[in-house]
Amino acid sequence: MSDHIHIGIVVGEASGDILGAALMQELRKHFPNAEFSGIGGPRMLALGFHSYFPQDRLAVMGLIEPLKRLPELLRIRRFLREHFIKTPPAVFIGIDSPDFTIPLEASLKEKGIKTVHYVSPSVWAWRQKRIFKIVRAVDLMLTLLPFEAKFYQEHNVPVEFVGHHLADEIPFAVDKVAARQSLGLPEQGRIVALLPGSRASEVERMGEVFMQAAVHCLAQDPGLLFVIPAASPDRYRQLHIAMNDFVDYPIQLINGHSHEVMAAADVLLLASGTVALEAMLLKKPMVVAYKVAPLSFKILSWLVKTPWISLPNLLAQKLLVPELLQDKATPEALSAAVMNYFDNPEQTLALSQTFAQMHLELKRDASARAADAIAALIHSPVTKQV
Repeated sequence: MSDHIHIGIVVGEASGDILGAALMQELRKHFPNAEFSGIGGPRMLALGFHSYFPQDRLAVMGLIEPLKRLPELLRIRRFLREHFIKTPPAVFIGIDSPDFTIPLEASLKEKGIKTVHYVSPSVWAWRQKRIFKIVRAVDLMLTLLPFEAKFYQEHNVPVEFVGHHLADEIPFAVDKVAARQSLGLPEQGRIVALLPGSRASEVERMGEVFMQAAVHCLAQDPGLLFVIPAASPDRYRQLHIAMNDFVDYPIQLINGHSHEVMAAADVLLLASGTVALEAMLLKKPMVVAYKVAPLSFKILSWLVKTPWISLPNLLAQKLLVPELLQDKATPEALSAAVMNYFDNPEQTLALSQTFAQMHLELKRDASARAADAIAALIHSPVTKQV
């Protein structure tokens, strides 16, 4: 096959742009003259990607905003469908944003266009019947995590576990002293990082609770230092106001630098999310907490099929790190879980060693593996729809 081919890609958010740009670079090793088009972000555009719409038009969150934007989203998807059917790419790749990309993949696959979905939706955790749509939509699923691949194998979906790009990016060895020096923090002494989330609603629910937990910890060890890396300037302002009641305590607020703060800390108290994976890759003992609106929690408890929510526990398929959710996320309980790491240094060291093994499992040169799998699909014969 000529390397002068057209590859369609659609990404819906900033994390997808990171994956898409790295994937483009690796695909060009297979197809040096490949042309890429669809919807991409600034990193992809810098590599010569042709985007028919700004990527941020797909970046909608929550329940209400997507409904308000539905006519525009449907119009964009219809344009892409008609465009790619009229000028078929060698392969179409949807990166994340499953509610937008999987229906598009299904309509293109129906027309004989090879389709790939990169980053599995959490179908193993909730809305499991989506697997039947995915079967009809994709020729290949690329997963970041091993237990996701197992789920697809059980449902006869062609799948490749490529590893997680964060495991490739985050160094295997963490220099705690260098991280402290870069932030102007004391090289000696115990530091706890508080990470209450990147969204306003998360900080509203978790920020003050985390600071109250810090006060409880200080009652047991007055020498502790707490550091909060604000995820954005808006979160910095929000946290700065919340700290008015805690000015007498050694709690330091930093604008950004979350990775450096995590690397500098001995223990992390964090709101559940991708940050738990980052903490695991940094080999840091953590306490995971989360609160949502009561009705949302009731609905999620009914929908979610897994006993854990944090990635370290999901990867291990057992309770490695404490998860304190909703009413259980009290200052007393959170502080007890944090201090437990300091009180049991041998268990804490063993946990860090387990995290190191998990890092190795996820560190697989994800973008290169993904590109290899996509290239193999491009070179394979087309399978006719039944």
